[in-house]
Amino acid sequence: MRGHASGTFEVKLEPQPPDASGLGRLTIVKTFQGDLEGTSEGQMLAASTDTPGSAGYVALERVTGTLAGRSGTFVLQHSGTMNRGAASLSVSVVPDSGTGELTGLSGTLVITIVEKQHRYALDYSFAEE
Repeated sequence: MRGHASGTFEVKLEPQPPDASGLGRLTIVKTFQGDLEGTSEGQMLAASTDTPGSAGYVALERVTGTLAGRSGTFVLQHSGTMNRGAASLSVSVVPDSGTGELTGLSGTLVITIVEKQHRYALDYSFAEE
């Protein structure tokens, strides 16, 4: 089964105390509305540079919710880079991370921000059952 889910989400990022690495560390809490209904919690590591507009981040977040009438959890993996203002972001479902009725889920997620509103578009599929 292949599908497309879209909607909005609210995000709260909470800075954490730095460790010896000097990397920025944040906790993530999200609430998803739309075709994916649920919440997520996760962790982010971020690095900035002395060059304006250049930075990078990686993050993992566990989503708990309902997608296509199926309930369970899955993990999203983020990798983002800003190269002198040019953004590149990859967000994908960690293979075999789905639980419950979301077992076998795979996919990629695109995040857009329009007028301070966060939106997601998730192209997904389920492994043959």
